[in-house]
Amino acid sequence: MATDKIEILSIEPLKEGKYIKPKLVTFRHNGVLRDWEVADTFDSVAVLLYHESKDAFILVKQFRPAVYLKYKDGHTYELCAGLIDKDKSLKQIAKEEIYEECGYEVELEDIEEITSFNTAVGFAGGRQTLFFATVSEKQKKNEGGGIDDEQIEVIYLPLKDAREFMFDEKFIKTPGLLFGFMWFFDKFSR
Repeated sequence: MATDKIEILSIEPLKEGKYIKPKLVTFRHNGVLRDWEVADTFDSVAVLLYHESKDAFILVKQFRPAVYLKYKDGHTYELCAGLIDKDKSLKQIAKEEIYEECGYEVELEDIEEITSFNTAVGFAGGRQTLFFATVSEKQKKNEGGGIDDEQIEVIYLPLKDAREFMFDEKFIKTPGLLFGFMWFFDKFSR
C-alpha cells in the first residue's frame, strides 16, 4: 500500500446511505426548540491484538476518505475492527474480523471483552465494543488485508515502540487504539 494513488472524483450531498443515514432531529430541551444533524450508524467491534513471539501489537492501516478530505493524508492506524451488521454475537464478529483483516484464526474463548464505549457522540453516538486477543504464528492462516475490495495493510508495531507511537501526531490514530494501548499497559504494567 505504500504506492497508494488517491484521486477524489466527486463529492456530493448524500440523501440516503448504505452505512450512514443522515437525519435532522428537532427537539425541545429545557423549553428551547433546537435542531441537530445526526448520522444513524452501525455499532462496531474492535480488537487489540498482541503477537507473542513478535512482542508486537497488530494494527491495520487503511485509507479513510473523511480523514483525507480534512488533512490530505487519509491513512489511519487502527485496531482490527468491523461493523455489527450481521446477526451474530459480538465476539463472533470480532473473531471474523481478526481473520479477514489480519489473517489469524482465533478461538472464541481466547477473545476477551474489555469494555464498550460510545464514539462520535456529537453526531453519531455509535457504540464500539473493545476486545483483546493474543496470537501466535501457528494461528496465521493468510495475509489478511480484508475482503472484497478492502485494502488493509497489516502492521506489526513492536511493544517497545508503542508508547512513543501513541503520542506521535504524524500518525493518524483512532481513540479506540489509544484506549486499547492504555488498557494493555495498565493491565500488564510494562
